[in-house]
Amino acid sequence: MKLPRQWAPPLFGFILSGLMSLLVSGIATVRAVGFVPALPGAWAGAWLSSWPVAFPVVLIVAPLTRRLVASVTAP
Repeated sequence: MKLPRQWAPPLFGFILSGLMSLLVSGIATVRAVGFVPALPGAWAGAWLSSWPVAFPVVLIVAPLTRRLVASVTAP
């Protein structure tokens, strides 16, 4: 089963924000607590609290970024 094409932009934002917030929260958590046994739990907590912020931000910023890129590149 595939989703209709109209769901592509929010799905893209959902996946991108999830992956980027996972990566950034992981780096920040390792820098904050180091490689300790509690790292997976701390990382998961940081990720799960940052993803709900990252997703709507991506939905707002992505169209602005596309327009900016289009304005500085040749057609």
